[in-house]
Amino acid sequence: MTSIKAGEDCQTMAEVREGVDALDRELVALLVRRQAYMSAAGRIKNDRDAVYDAERIEDVVNKVLVEARKQGLSEDIAEQVWRKLIERCIAFEFGEWDKLRAANKQSA
Repeated sequence: MTSIKAGEDCQTMAEVREGVDALDRELVALLVRRQAYMSAAGRIKNDRDAVYDAERIEDVVNKVLVEARKQGLSEDIAEQVWRKLIERCIAFEFGEWDKLRAANKQSA
């Protein structure tokens, strides 16, 4: 097994792909953790209308852009990726909210 090289140390496309694949596995693990927070939000929020919060979306994106600048991530990548991530997380949270309330109605 070879060690994963940093992007700036890669000399071949095989090394680049190995690094990208390793990072993708890490990103999936982080997204699983983020999804757990969306499940919690769906459980905690009492009102379905609270699932979509435009002010919070802009707050999250702005915080991400500040961090992107600090760490050297393209702001264009950061903003577009996070807006899509937020969009999909909101859809997931709506599903969690609906599923939990439907289950509660059936058990009542």
